[in-house]
Amino acid sequence: MKAARTLQGLQQPQSLIGYVRQFLTPTVWKQARGVVPQRRSAPRWDLQPLVVVMLAMTWATGDSESERFEKARGYYVACHESRRRPGKTFVGFQKAMRRGPMRQLRALAAGVRQQIHARLGSRRIVDGFEPMGCDGSRIECPRTPELERGLGQAGKNDAAPNVWLTAFVHLPTGLLWSWRLGPGTAAEQEHLRHLLATLSPEALIVCDAAYMGFDLVRAILGVKRSFLFRMSSRVDLYTLEVANLEDWTEGPVLYWPNYVQKRGKAPIQCRLIRIPAKGKGKGAVKRDVWLLTDVLDPARLSAATAAKFYRWRWRNEGLFRTYKRVINKVKLAGRTVALVHREAELSLLATQILLAHADLALRTATATDGPVISPRKVLIEIRKEIDAAVKPKVKCYHERLAGCRTGCRKQKSPKATRKWPRRKPHKPPKPPGLHTLTQEQKALLNKHMSAAG
Repeated sequence: MKAARTLQGLQQPQSLIGYVRQFLTPTVWKQARGVVPQRRSAPRWDLQPLVVVMLAMTWATGDSESERFEKARGYYVACHESRRRPGKTFVGFQKAMRRGPMRQLRALAAGVRQQIHARLGSRRIVDGFEPMGCDGSRIECPRTPELERGLGQAGKNDAAPNVWLTAFVHLPTGLLWSWRLGPGTAAEQEHLRHLLATLSPEALIVCDAAYMGFDLVRAILGVKRSFLFRMSSRVDLYTLEVANLEDWTEGPVLYWPNYVQKRGKAPIQCRLIRIPAKGKGKGAVKRDVWLLTDVLDPARLSAATAAKFYRWRWRNEGLFRTYKRVINKVKLAGRTVALVHREAELSLLATQILLAHADLALRTATATDGPVISPRKVLIEIRKEIDAAVKPKVKCYHERLAGCRTGCRKQKSPKATRKWPRRKPHKPPKPPGLHTLTQEQKALLNKHMSAAG
């Protein structure tokens, strides 16, 4: 019996629900149910049908939420014929969604993340690190009075309510890793600090200049993780000897803001890396990129590897594009705060499973050179599978999945090719300020070093 189960675990699933069960395993369901007390009587909408139907609703087509619900419920019933059927009405489904605890959905996401971690294996590590890109984006919500009160005003005056999404992306593969939701005015640095617990000890956190902050860097080092942040003119760095930015390639610096010095706190030893501009052609880096990291040894993290990791950070933007445009979550449908947060949580889980099951199925054992699937092609095949639940069967899902590989086109044009009326034109960050320590600062530094030693 044990050998039969092992063989079954090694076999490639042939249907969509088979792939979903690779991540939503019985252990994951048990883990999610264990965070809340068990009811005496089973509700009409248990956790499993509630989540699976919401995942299918995220993937399915339809002109309205109720139409997508009918398709998703029909797909669930077709895949679980021997189980108790859930409720029939969309109103009842929404009531059950509102009652579902968010901590249960977060436990479910943590279980799926563990499954992805196990299936990636050694492929999650590149050059000794697990590069994790972090970025944020706003998701628009309906203009209901409750959402306007609960989510507050963000962005321009009279703008629609927004949910702020901060997400970690596994940069070598482009897979969504973990996320945190908040109102449109939420602080993304605070979100990142909450998400540190979802990262492995090998993680290298890659962020743009907006995330730079002394308290955040201290928090990252406090949990023994590493960082690679882009620098801007808002950051002041210090050297022991006189140095010029014009001649800088890489070297040790001290991150020691003025307010930190006034508080009597010690500086953080870092390494500043300069990635020079490569030319003036389309898609070329037109300005120097300045990167700061806590990895002081160039043999462990070379300038070329740091440049590669930061170049991969654009895959965060690719993830947001997939979620907003391919999954069509540029605007959420829920009309209450409870529904909006649950819709966002489960639609992100649906995006994660969509990317993970196809990417891991088509990725070779040693491939770590970027995403290998087209999310749009995978979504089309998923919709065919959902429609086939109530229609004659089409070709096997596993065979159709093999045709969802991404193209090999290289980027030759700028990533931003047009101006959007609701966005400010992007201006590349300027170099950081590089200063030489004064005698008073050197004395204060020696005092900190003697206290630490």
